[in-house]
Amino acid sequence: MSESDEEKLGVATRLVEAGRRPDLTGPFVNPPVVRASTVLFDTVADMNSGNAPYTYGRRGTPTIVALENALTSITADAAGTVICPSGLSALTTTAFAFIEAGCHMLLPDCVYGPYRHFADTMLTRLGIAVEYYDAIAGAAGIEGRLRPDTRLIHVESPGSNTFEVVDLPAIVALAKRSDAFVVVDNTWATPLFHQPLALGADVMVLSATKYVGGHADIMLGTATANERAYKQLRNTHGANGTTAGPDDIYLALRGLRTMKVRLDRHQESALTVARWLLDRPEVAAVLHPSLFNGQGHTIWQRDFTGSSGLFAFILGGWSEAEAAAFLDGLHHFGLGYSWGGFESLAILVSRDLKRTATPWRPAGPVIRMHVGLEDPADLIADLEQALTRAKPR
Repeated sequence: MSESDEEKLGVATRLVEAGRRPDLTGPFVNPPVVRASTVLFDTVADMNSGNAPYTYGRRGTPTIVALENALTSITADAAGTVICPSGLSALTTTAFAFIEAGCHMLLPDCVYGPYRHFADTMLTRLGIAVEYYDAIAGAAGIEGRLRPDTRLIHVESPGSNTFEVVDLPAIVALAKRSDAFVVVDNTWATPLFHQPLALGADVMVLSATKYVGGHADIMLGTATANERAYKQLRNTHGANGTTAGPDDIYLALRGLRTMKVRLDRHQESALTVARWLLDRPEVAAVLHPSLFNGQGHTIWQRDFTGSSGLFAFILGGWSEAEAAAFLDGLHHFGLGYSWGGFESLAILVSRDLKRTATPWRPAGPVIRMHVGLEDPADLIADLEQALTRAKPR
């Protein structure tokens, strides 16, 4: 089947069939888990030809190529993908691909905390000027900060914990002024609900630990680039020696096959729970981009085709201790970091989230939750009993 024919297929079909070429999988439905370092050649001429599909385990195996091809095939305008051992390593590898000492980098104020730490420590130590912009203001927040030496603009949409949606096409238009690369962390929506490269971004990063894997049992990151950025990204990935283990890659491939079914259920259940929370007197606000009251809802409607299971809500007037008692009283929501697996999770977000471009002053404790694949009626009943028990008297 040609690439143009593949593009006409529905996304669920492509998820099932992507990366399953006969040269990768043989007669089997799933590719073999290739655990390899050394690759043997028949002759010196073969070894020196540069034409061998595999040269060394770190530079690719059939298992790795199958996942790279699969993710590239479901991402519009993609030229290729690299695989990293975590979502954070995919972000850092991508940053190193496009920035150098003396250049300027822009990140949203709501960026993923560990990536902010990387930027404020590792990158500044290497002579990179790191600056943050207001994600809600979007392009307007960037325009006054853009410099001739701006080389990378990072976008996380929706933002970590606070779920601001960024106007990506407007930022892409500004990035062209300084020939900056635009990198988008698309973990929340995945390519199923948002296609950042089609909107002009250069690289899409996913924490495949989340929805790609889908079962809370792997650590993996991916970066998928357009034609302009892919060679530079691939070269940096190779130079860094950034290699993921074959078992995690295999599990990511397996998770990918059911991602559409799972995400549809996550979306449906999360919206059911979020709408229920909107009507609760204890809740001051629900931070969910697809709801009419969410930050950036109009942009979400324009640029996204769906929403995932992750959102947050604010307990108006509650203390941190009361919010902790609420979380401790939940039975069907686990207390744990990460998200994107089949299970529901809830955490208390720090009210002291680091912000430098704009302040963050919620009306009360912020609860971030991931709605899993349980029956939403059971989750709502659980939330209700915990809210009732912990409610301030």
